[in-house]
Amino acid sequence: YISQISAAEDDDESLLGHLMIVGKKCAADLGLKKGYRMVVNEVPDGGQSVLSCHLHVLGGRQMNWPPG
Repeated sequence: YISQISAAEDDDESLLGHLMIVGKKCAADLGLKKGYRMVVNEVPDGGQSVLSCHLHVLGGRQMNWPPG
């Protein structure tokens, strides 16, 4: 269990890498062939509302930069 990305340790590397692979597979399952973003929110001020490290797969439209 990793509550947030800043709590990750060196030995969490494999789990975090797996998270990215699963995100890539989710993007493919969602048909996001024109591109997507994977976002990890960090602590409440960074948008994290669920205290469990997870990522959001965002796609289907052009997103502005900077985000917010």
